[in-house]
Amino acid sequence: MFARGGQLGWELQRALAPLGEVLALDYPQVDFSKPEELRQLVRAARPDLIINPAAYTAVDRAETESELAYRVNAHSPAVLAEEALRLRVPLVHYSTDYVFDGAKGSPYLESDEPAPLNVYGHSKLAGDRAVISTGGAHIILRTSWVYSMRQGGFVIKVLQWSRQQEVLRVVADQISGPTSARMLAELTALLLAGAGTDLFAWLSERAGVYHCAGDGACSRYAWAQEILQLDPRREEQKVRELLPASSDEFPTPAARPLASVLDCGKLERVFGLRLPPWQTALKLAMENF
Repeated sequence: MFARGGQLGWELQRALAPLGEVLALDYPQVDFSKPEELRQLVRAARPDLIINPAAYTAVDRAETESELAYRVNAHSPAVLAEEALRLRVPLVHYSTDYVFDGAKGSPYLESDEPAPLNVYGHSKLAGDRAVISTGGAHIILRTSWVYSMRQGGFVIKVLQWSRQQEVLRVVADQISGPTSARMLAELTALLLAGAGTDLFAWLSERAGVYHCAGDGACSRYAWAQEILQLDPRREEQKVRELLPASSDEFPTPAARPLASVLDCGKLERVFGLRLPPWQTALKLAMENF
């Protein structure tokens, strides 16, 4: 059971289909801004597994809609964790690199102390802690810069800008690991497929937070360069110049971490899984654009 809205939920619905019957819900069937209604929904469905890709991800708007952000990102995951434990079923939950402030100077480990810079990051961290404190068979996959080719994320935006403008300016001082929603969904399916017959017991032994992002790191500027280079319809581009810029040149209501690269070694050690280099995943994603 999971919410299918959003780029990751859409991919999960397809990646999980070979593993069994999937109950994928979307608004208004499920409303993460109403945690107690969510509780009743879970009790009625009685799933064997709960996956939560849903999140309030409007980073800037969260600064003025903090109550809503906390209901979706913190209170609802807490309810899901409580109900998963009551039913003795596993919970897979997704988190974000924005729980860190980006000041470490090297890739973040799961053991590093979070220090969010914005309401979105604080609300996601509160959700992580609620899931962890509940216990049970929970897996939290903390990821970064998730994109797909079917919704208006960074990749689609760059391609649109390239067809509208001759000069593009993209920030070069924000660094992380671009993550394909499709690859993330497929890794989730592989993780669950390796569990054997007693999924709850198997994941209970491995419960915790795992970093899971595209291998390697880049700036948004370097990411944009690669997007333009891989564009299968480059003849449609109007852009003649791509210029680096600083975050200060594009002030936003919410501060962003400048270097939030995630070390994903723990995931590989425990589950034997690792996402491919971000360039490889991007190339595969864009082939049929």
